[in-house]
Amino acid sequence: MINRSLVIASCLLGGGAVVVGLPACSSAYYRTMEAFGKEKRDILASRVKSAQEGQQDAKEQFESALDRFSKLVNAEDSDLRRAYDRSKSDLDRSQDKAKTVHDRIESVEDVGQDLFNEWEAELKQYSRDDLRRQANSQLKDTRRQFDQMLAAMKRAEASMDPVLQTFQDSVLMMKHTLNAQTVAAMRGTVAELERDVRRLIDEMERSIAESERFMQELQKP
Repeated sequence: MINRSLVIASCLLGGGAVVVGLPACSSAYYRTMEAFGKEKRDILASRVKSAQEGQQDAKEQFESALDRFSKLVNAEDSDLRRAYDRSKSDLDRSQDKAKTVHDRIESVEDVGQDLFNEWEAELKQYSRDDLRRQANSQLKDTRRQFDQMLAAMKRAEASMDPVLQTFQDSVLMMKHTLNAQTVAAMRGTVAELERDVRRLIDEMERSIAESERFMQELQKP
């Protein structure tokens, strides 16, 4: 039998995401948060804000990584070992930021689905048909806006993949053939990365703006 206090602790430490092997995690987490006056709506708003911050951090990391990589490969007398170490460090940080974005978007999706499932189930509790129809209409509008926001988040997340792939290939090449010719050959890669990072930034900004619109709608009285 799973100890309830351990389930709650695991949920809280995991930011409310479902812990594999602990099927009671979500419900235990929600019950605990409700005891502190936090409903699923409040939790969703918090998760969306966290996802926005994660996307902003990732956007800034990818921009700065591209800038440093461009300077390194275009330097005439670049210290090759130093260039590799810096690029590898930037790649690691970028991958960490991408993982954070993925996890936070996933947590937004989880809480959103739980909120809408609860909302839909509670429609049956209305005794007046007119109020039930009004609540159902509001549910549909909010869910549509949520789906639009989630799609924008996932597009932004997907835009990180080509940047990470190109960056990883470049870092591996530097590791395996650390010479000036290899670094110089990567100058053409910078233009490719610039294009992909620009697309990434555009998608991130659209996603953040979509999230902001959803937050405003969610917080309406």
